[in-house]
Amino acid sequence: MTDYPEKNCEIDRLVRHPKLVEAALSGQKTQQRRDGVYAYPDETFELDGVSFITTSLERQRLGDMTDADANAEGYPSLEMYKGLILKMHAGMTWNEDDLVWVHSFKRNDG
Repeated sequence: MTDYPEKNCEIDRLVRHPKLVEAALSGQKTQQRRDGVYAYPDETFELDGVSFITTSLERQRLGDMTDADANAEGYPSLEMYKGLILKMHAGMTWNEDDLVWVHSFKRNDG
């Protein structure tokens, strides 16, 4: 098993915003970036009674994000993702060298 740092928060706080929950339920959202670890691979969580499983946990520089990464977050483009993140977190700046944890997940249908 890969060594990961201790969790910063519980898995049930990984995907919280109603629009993002809806995007995950519809299959449009398959990743969540956080500044800390919220879930380890193979951990499960529920959104509106639907089970999901974390498939991977990786580090990524914000500057390495692509439009495909933003799509996996449930956004149509990287620019829209970036704009909404900065709007949600007053005073935050987008530092290309900042590292985030990428939590990938999928529906746990079996």
